Parts: sequence; structure tokens; C-alpha cells
Amino acid sequence: MPIYMDRHNLKGATAKALADAHQKDLKLQDKYGIKLLTYWFDEGRGSAFCLIDAPAKEKVKQLHKEAHGSIPHKIMEVNPDTVEAFLGRIEDPQLSSEPLIPSSESLVDSAFRVIMFTDMKDSTAITTRLGDTRALELFRTHNHITRDALKTHCGREIQHTGDGFMISFTSASQAVECAITIQRSYAAHSKRHPDTKINVRIGICAGEPVEEDQRLFGSTVQLTSRICDKAEPDQILVAPVIRDLCIGKQFSFEDRGEFALKGFDQPFRIFEAQWQET
Repeated sequence: MPIYMDRHNLKGATAKALADAHQKDLKLQDKYGIKLLTYWFDEGRGSAFCLIDAPAKEKVKQLHKEAHGSIPHKIMEVNPDTVEAFLGRIEDPQLSSEPLIPSSESLVDSAFRVIMFTDMKDSTAITTRLGDTRALELFRTHNHITRDALKTHCGREIQHTGDGFMISFTSASQAVECAITIQRSYAAHSKRHPDTKINVRIGICAGEPVEEDQRLFGSTVQLTSRICDKAEPDQILVAPVIRDLCIGKQFSFEDRGEFALKGFDQPFRIFEAQWQET
């Protein structure tokens, strides 16, 4: 059967309420010939996503309507391999080797992260051209601009590489807003200082990375890094999941097609977030 992902806009809902609704869905899934695989919830934005193995979209609507009355705002067919690569899993997490006893607490998933990588163009050449002292001043300006944007848009600095950052967000729209702020700030700096322009590429993806010692690891991190590598200077590239999470947020995205990414078996479609003010 096809695999569908649906989206619910549930302003004011809580994680516990979503877990309870998921349990109601599970009780009725056999009636509609459906298998509920997993779900994600962004409490801050009031958005829930369900991943479902179902014979047709209409069955998904009927299940949710009878179970709790929350009809999805959007349902789309997805490739399960792509979903797993982006979001880290396609089934509810098991908390131990024992059979999982469903409960609202066991299904609450707080590991979802939006990951951003930034990378400064030609950092080595800049040092050679400007010399160590002037280059250091420019890198400090680069760090200041980026960190100011993170504070404004609730980003958490995970790693500083000298000429770039790895950043974590809990909201896709805040990540995109932050990326736009960063690019506009660098553009303003470069206009004021044409001899010391700063050009940065940005990549954004989302999923469930592994966190250890306040650092993030896993396929989501690797995928975000590869997306950043495909970006041109002054460009913001995002995964499809980011575009979908930003529906209705007044951002503009352009489809840049499919790309082969190092370390991944299948090509991935990538979108560009527009940031230039018109």
C-alpha cells in the first residue's frame, strides 16, 4: 500500500493531547485497513504529522474523523526511504527490548530538530589576501552577524568551525527566518565594505539526530551538511521537509531539482529559499 504523510494544524494542542489522539487512531486502524507508523509534533508551532500505510487518502481522513474529529489539512504520498533519511525513522520508537505498552508518555517524541549549516566562501583565500590580523577581524564580524541572528530566531549553536556554524532549531520557520536574516545581514555588510565582502552558503534539513555531550550526530546532520555543500555562495538550500513545514509562512521556495549527495544512495530534491528583498 502507499505511504502517506498528513499534516494537522492544531493551535494550542499539547504533546499529551496528541499522544491521546494517536492512541484513538491506533484503536481504529484495522477497521479502515490502515497501519499507523509514527507521528511527530511541534508543540511550539501547533503542527502534527502522521506517517500512515493506507490504501487511499480518503481512508486516512475517515479514520481521523471517527477517532477524534481532527481532519488533516494536507495529505501527500511519500517515499518511505526518503522520510527515514530526512526524519530518522518511519515507525514509533521502542523504549526497550520488551514489547511496547502504548501510553501517552511513551509516544511523546521531543528529539525532532531542524539543523542548519553555514559555510563562508574562500576563507583560506581571504586569510592569504588580507593577512592574519585583518582576516581575523573579518571572521569576528562573520561570527558576530551569525550569532546575533541566532539570538533573534532562537537558534542553538552546536558547533563553530571557524568559517561556519552548525545550528539547531525546534522550528523550521524560525530556521528559514534566521537564514534569511543572516544572508541579508551579510549582503548589507558587503555593500558597506566591498573590499571585505562576506559570502556564505546555507543548508537546512530536519529530522531526529542523536545528541551526545551537546553535539548532534547521525544521517540528518550528514544530509544537512551535504545540502550546504551544494549551495552556491549567498544561497539558502533546504530539504523538501523544510518547505513542507513552512507551508503558509509566506516564504518563497524554488525547486532546484534532484541532486546526488555524497554518502546517500538515492538523489534528493532540493529547494532554494528566496531572501532577496524586492
